[in-house]
Amino acid sequence: MASSLVSSPTSSFLKKIAFHKCKKQVSKKIVSVMAPQQSERKTYTTGSVKTGMTMTEKILARASEKQQLNPGDNVWVNVDILMTHDVCGPGSIGIFKKEFGEKAKVWDREKIVIIPDHYIFTSDERANRNVDILRDFCGEQNIKYFYDIKDLSNFKANPDYKGVCHVALAQEGHCRPGEVLLGTDSHTCTAGAFGQFATGIGNTDAGFVLGTGKVLLKVPPTLRFVMDGEMPHYLLAKDLILQMEERMTLCNMVVEAGGKNGVVPADSTTFKYLEDKTSVPYEPVYSDAQASFLSEYRFDISKLEPLVAKPHSPDNRALARECKDVKIDRVYIGSCTGGKTEDFLAAAKVFLASGKKVKVPTFLVPATQKVWMDIYTLPVPGSGGKTCSQIFEEAGCDTPASPSCGACLGGPKDTYARMNEPKVCVSTTNRNFPGRMGHKEGQIYLASPYTAAASALTSYVTDPREFLC
Repeated sequence: MASSLVSSPTSSFLKKIAFHKCKKQVSKKIVSVMAPQQSERKTYTTGSVKTGMTMTEKILARASEKQQLNPGDNVWVNVDILMTHDVCGPGSIGIFKKEFGEKAKVWDREKIVIIPDHYIFTSDERANRNVDILRDFCGEQNIKYFYDIKDLSNFKANPDYKGVCHVALAQEGHCRPGEVLLGTDSHTCTAGAFGQFATGIGNTDAGFVLGTGKVLLKVPPTLRFVMDGEMPHYLLAKDLILQMEERMTLCNMVVEAGGKNGVVPADSTTFKYLEDKTSVPYEPVYSDAQASFLSEYRFDISKLEPLVAKPHSPDNRALARECKDVKIDRVYIGSCTGGKTEDFLAAAKVFLASGKKVKVPTFLVPATQKVWMDIYTLPVPGSGGKTCSQIFEEAGCDTPASPSCGACLGGPKDTYARMNEPKVCVSTTNRNFPGRMGHKEGQIYLASPYTAAASALTSYVTDPREFLC
């Protein structure tokens, strides 16, 4: 099912979008920006006036050229962007060639984005072979957006290489409101933060999309989540949507709750983020006032406390303060969920406030080259001009590693920060199943960057309010 994430009139989030008028031109790159009550929309955007539609239903209606869609409908959808990477790309390419022919051409070389990111900095021959397969295919098909890496000894020597696909898609302008973005990765739902339909698909579907640009989808029912109140200063999206990157974290985790996609209405924050990232016109859509939701859930975020997910499931949640006796061996800050610029700024804020050194190995894996640069160049607010890298060094953390998915998915045994022994780790990643980060007996506590940094300072799972309040 789909998740629609909004805020109530009392929240600070909605205050940022309440004055977004019907025809306000926010950016030259936007075709039109419309609030839900706008009456001059195209019929395929609103559907017939008989039944209101949710944002997800309207996006899929536009993409399938239908006037009206309802949950449960099966429709052929025109895909705006297809993403694949080094883990699933070779399989998808193999299916494409088998079904369409060895010399067949893809449906649109400019709508396919191929991003090596999972098993990159390794000597594993099979992992290296996967990237070679991507490179050969992109050469054959003249794929416009292939973010290649050839020199594994120095990622900075590869100007095209980006890093983690879900963060790179946003940074490179491939995420746009109102569009359909599919990827051969379950966390493709991250892009829903931009007000678009984004979800993961398998290799077989991806092979079909490569050849046709279409996919058969069932329209999901929508759950509506309303956030009331002010966000406490000690919480982040991992505990709970204010900054653009925080919205990405929230949508990233939707799949862990069984959602097909998560979507946040596009607003001025979205449009500002996209201003210098894309020249492709886009048209945001919004849920109709009379749209029907399967269920609605309301949360007073002012009363929430820092959380962790205990082993071995993301839904095995507990308050961080309830786990204060859990001794840990290491901390990992990285991944598409917790390796963005805002995540490292958050961790640096905790280290700065404490003035202490970490008591366990603390691994830092930036999601992309841009994030890596930000760590070394952006001053941390309130630090007197210090960068994250300087604060991390003073706190005794490991030097920030080459940008990639790193140990989030385990990977080959020589993967940086992989759990090759049954350790206990606090991690800003998104899954903590047995073996997820390497050793099948490893224990992973999922947490926000605040909680991860606080835990590194004490060697126990720690509520960040110990340092932030």
